[in-house]
Formats: sequence, C-alpha cells, structure tokens
Amino acid sequence: MMYKKQRLELVDNLSNKGISDELLLRAMSEVEREKFIPRAMRSHAYVDIALPIGYGQTISQPYTIAIMTQALEVKTGDKILEIGTGSGYQAALLYDMGAKVFSIERHFEIFNNALKLFDKLSIRVRCKQGDGTLGWDEYAPFDGIIVTAGSPGIPESLKQQLAIGGRMVIPVGNKNSQTLKVITNIDNENYNIEDIPEFAFVPLIGREGWKDQ
Repeated sequence: MMYKKQRLELVDNLSNKGISDELLLRAMSEVEREKFIPRAMRSHAYVDIALPIGYGQTISQPYTIAIMTQALEVKTGDKILEIGTGSGYQAALLYDMGAKVFSIERHFEIFNNALKLFDKLSIRVRCKQGDGTLGWDEYAPFDGIIVTAGSPGIPESLKQQLAIGGRMVIPVGNKNSQTLKVITNIDNENYNIEDIPEFAFVPLIGREGWKDQ
C-alpha cells in the first residue's frame, strides 16, 4: 500500500499524455509495479522510466507499456500472446484487464523468476521458455500478440498465429531504434499496418529475430 499514491499519480500522468483505455488505466492503478523490479530499485517503481531487471534486460517505461497495450485494443476474454515475459509486469496488466495470457520467455533464469512471482501473486498466465519469434502454434490463433523486444522485421510465424481481426504490436527497426508496428489481420492474406515512432527496446533474439551473440 505504501506506493499507492505514486501509482495513482503515474496513472494520472499517463492519462494526461493521451492514454484513454479505461481497462488499461484501471489495471495500471491496481497492479503493483514495485513487485516486478529488483528490491533496490523499488523507490523508482513509479517514475516513468525503464529499469534494469538483471541479465541485460529491462522493465519498459510505463508510458511505452501503456502505448503498446492501448494499441492492442484488449477486450475482456481476449486470448493474448506475449513475446518476452521479462519481469512479468506486462502479463500481469493483461491478466488484470481480463485477458487469457500466454507468454514466452527466452532467458531461463528470467522465465523461472517470472513463474515464481506469478505463483506468489496468484496471476494465472500460461508460460513457456523458448524462442518467442516462433510463437505458440498450439494455442493459436490469438486475438492479440504483443512483442516486448525490438525485431529486425515482422516474424512470419507470429503473423500466421494472429486471428482474423486480431492485432499485433511489435517494435521493428535496428538495434538502437525501432518503430512500433500495429498490424491488424484483415483476412489472413491482407494486413493493415500503422506506425508509431520512435522507441528503443532490447533486441528480440530468435530464429525470426536477431541472432544471439
């Protein structure tokens, strides 16, 4: 409860910046971001910045998370695939919004940490450790796909797992700067793509992403 005031101030700030999705704003006012970051960083939990979570990974800036999630247009009951579980905060927001969440994490230690946290917080997210660029065909199609790492292109496997009318939000560009692509599946052959510039994410590693160094 000690961070509630800061959390509500952050939500007000995001609302003033144009975030208007009521489901999302409610979730961001309820999900405790401080529980998803290292203890030493918790005093910065509601500053609108990205924070390190270890292993060269970050928890994204709240405004970036809000922009991506709003672009996804989540409705209660939607089946959402998240690529890059990371801290688990994004999945927790989607779960709080009433989505059925499926999440893939490449990094084994980060995957394990997220599983333990989800269990502790009673957040029911179906998770697996593996190459997120290939998606999760077993549970496709998805109403939404959100990719939380920058990709050199749009992975074809993910496009094929998007339901008709579904939306994918993915940062595409080089390793230093990306444009957020919002892709809507019109009829499995035609896709509408909108661009939201300029973002910077950690690289998406995998067969249909960047190669691991």
